[in-house]
Amino acid sequence: MASSIKPSLSSLRFSGSPRFGVPLSSPNSHRRFTLLHLASVVPQMQSFGLRNSKLFKEDRCRRPVRAAGNATQASSATTQENVLEWVKKDKRRMLHVVYRVGDLDRTIKFYTECLGMKLLRKRDIPEERYTNAFLGYGPEDSHFVIELTYNYGVDKYDIGSGFGHFGIAVEDVAKTVELIKAKGGKVTREPGPVKGGKTVIAFIEDPDGYKFELLERGPTPEPLCQVMLRVGDLDRAIEFYEKAFGMELLRKRDNPEYKYTIAMMGYGPEDKSVVMEFTYNYGVTEYDKGNAYAQVLPLA
Repeated sequence: MASSIKPSLSSLRFSGSPRFGVPLSSPNSHRRFTLLHLASVVPQMQSFGLRNSKLFKEDRCRRPVRAAGNATQASSATTQENVLEWVKKDKRRMLHVVYRVGDLDRTIKFYTECLGMKLLRKRDIPEERYTNAFLGYGPEDSHFVIELTYNYGVDKYDIGSGFGHFGIAVEDVAKTVELIKAKGGKVTREPGPVKGGKTVIAFIEDPDGYKFELLERGPTPEPLCQVMLRVGDLDRAIEFYEKAFGMELLRKRDNPEYKYTIAMMGYGPEDKSVVMEFTYNYGVTEYDKGNAYAQVLPLA
């Protein structure tokens, strides 16, 4: 049955599996965390974008750099002209997100039939006892995609509370929700305006319990458009993603009535690219990360 989603065009490691170096057999393998622990690596990554640009590499070859730890100093010495030229050629984007599922074929069926994604490729790695599937709304070299991981013999994961949801832009939220219901999907919020706004949204869950927000929009080049994380210190999170990954703060909104603040960050406009949505809930400084989500990877 055709999906109602019609795309017009189309590492942050959290916790382990055998693939990521932490056994999943223990039910207590997850720990308490705050995303801001990642801020400790900011000094090593402040030049993330410049170090990966052709212009910076050429500039670096013209003068010695004593150690990798001096990358920030080297970046500061880069000429203003080179920085401005690099910005013009900046092609950074969100590449993919990785998470684990207990039944790969079931999840592929749900994403393709209910959410309109395409199965881009699938690979089995028997020597490491896992299988991957890549799904999205367009080719991997130009679109944000989902990488699903199935670890042999593991059929259930703890999603935790730190990772919130993914956002998918659709032209008709109500129609999409009806299709999902017809396929046996779970709707956790019926279509309606977002609190304090006019955008029509709905929330659904996939067979493993991962949440998706459906956002009603016109045609967009990037239907898989959002990743939401919960953070314990919003300002520090913003600083980290600006310095470590060169993201731009697109907007910030406080909702005192509902006791939360959000910040949207990314490499381009919300209606044309993938963005990160960071949510700070008043008074909450840490979250349970679980063992389901693996990483979000930006491409520099």
